[in-house]
Amino acid sequence: MIEKLRVHVDMKARVRLLKTIGEVAAELGIETHVLRHWEQVGALTVGRDGNGYRTYNDSAIEQARTVLKLRRVGLSLPEVTAAMAPTKSAAQAIVKAKIAALEDEIVRKQQAITFLQHTAECRHRYLDSCPDCASFVRES
Repeated sequence: MIEKLRVHVDMKARVRLLKTIGEVAAELGIETHVLRHWEQVGALTVGRDGNGYRTYNDSAIEQARTVLKLRRVGLSLPEVTAAMAPTKSAAQAIVKAKIAALEDEIVRKQQAITFLQHTAECRHRYLDSCPDCASFVRES
């Protein structure tokens, strides 16, 4: 199969390779509709060619990689958009808030593991018969 190569030459005679949405999606291991959605909600900025087709230059591809990484570490799309804000302080505030939320989640998950480990090993037939299980249940 012969692949088409799109080349964009700007006024300063720099050559940049442009990729299609399908090529970028395949490279990132995601579906094309995901890239369209990211663009629609403002998390991704993509150029268009003369026919209106999306064209991804190196900058857009790197931006898409960043969005993907931020999504994979748990940021929502609004958080991703805010974290990619032009001002560093705004981006840091979002990231710090996500760190705090993740730390809280880790504490809750560890408490859940402790409770479940106890119930799995508990000698009592019913949880409400065990004083330790009852104290776990009363914790917030």
